[in-house]
Amino acid sequence: MPKVTIDGVTIEVPNGTTILEAARMIGPEVAPPTMCYYSKLKTSGGYCRTCLVKVSQGSEKDPRPMPKPVASCRTQVMDGMVVENNTSQEIQEARAGVVEFLLVNHPLDCPVCDQAGECHLQDLGYEHGKSETRFEFPRREFERKDIGDKIQLHMNRCILCYRCVKTADQVTDCRVHGVMNRGEVAEISTYIEKSIDNDFSGNVIDVCPVGALTDKTFRFQSRVWFTKPVDAHRNCDKCCGKVRLWYKGNEVLRVTARKDQWGEVESYDGKTGWICNTCRFDKKTTADWTIEGPSKISRHSVISANHYNSLKALKASIDRQKEALPHGEKVTLGHGALDPNNEIK
Repeated sequence: MPKVTIDGVTIEVPNGTTILEAARMIGPEVAPPTMCYYSKLKTSGGYCRTCLVKVSQGSEKDPRPMPKPVASCRTQVMDGMVVENNTSQEIQEARAGVVEFLLVNHPLDCPVCDQAGECHLQDLGYEHGKSETRFEFPRREFERKDIGDKIQLHMNRCILCYRCVKTADQVTDCRVHGVMNRGEVAEISTYIEKSIDNDFSGNVIDVCPVGALTDKTFRFQSRVWFTKPVDAHRNCDKCCGKVRLWYKGNEVLRVTARKDQWGEVESYDGKTGWICNTCRFDKKTTADWTIEGPSKISRHSVISANHYNSLKALKASIDRQKEALPHGEKVTLGHGALDPNNEIK
């Protein structure tokens, strides 16, 4: 098994492992950012170049450095390889240039965009972006489109990461959208203005790293940092049934797949946890679900601010009161009444 050193940390990895995968095995402190790579989707990666790294030693047999920065999501580890990511000033400058390109046409929609607080480009722009742009030409503009009864496409915000196309191609049974045209006029669109309509079409919303594909049932209802994500499950004959419910008070504002620390859909028993449209759009009451408890959200995320300790205390208080109250009586706490018959485990 080859050994690779990334930002001074050495790890042994299986043959065929990419630099990005090896860095993720070490941890987020050395893992390069990604916008197009998605480990659950075949052939993803290699488009956005945000995961660039510097290979200062190619291998033990050939210690010469690679002449240019390489995309870590597409470059396999070799034994004795030495990689610089956060420790390389050259890479930080190159990444800032990539972010500048990504933001050439991306509008400043953060104040009105539903993806704010969950946007990978927002995080990337904060960490590596510049305060000014050198782009002086008119930005490209597109009309917003409803590409399904519950999905809206904001092409102005799209960075052409291809995730939604690959999701539709590999997860759904009938892909009707893709990338039209070439160059700066390339856009995501449906074929002959068709509507996306299949049981797993909602997953294109989950994989979009920006606010280009949004859930029409959640649009403008709340900022994510005012909601409380809770893990839940149900017996579903179409999908895994394991989801994240986003509460505001006692109301479920939206349902999404559960995501890991890399922003990707979690896997269960070796299978990716894609969820069906029935779970996503039609099951929005607490009674539809078995509640497991508060979701684990990274502490650096704005979503985790202020309410997680109180949510844990709420769960403990509900458990205590459920034991003391007669069957069917309601526990009134915080924003309203919760039914003790809805299992909170």
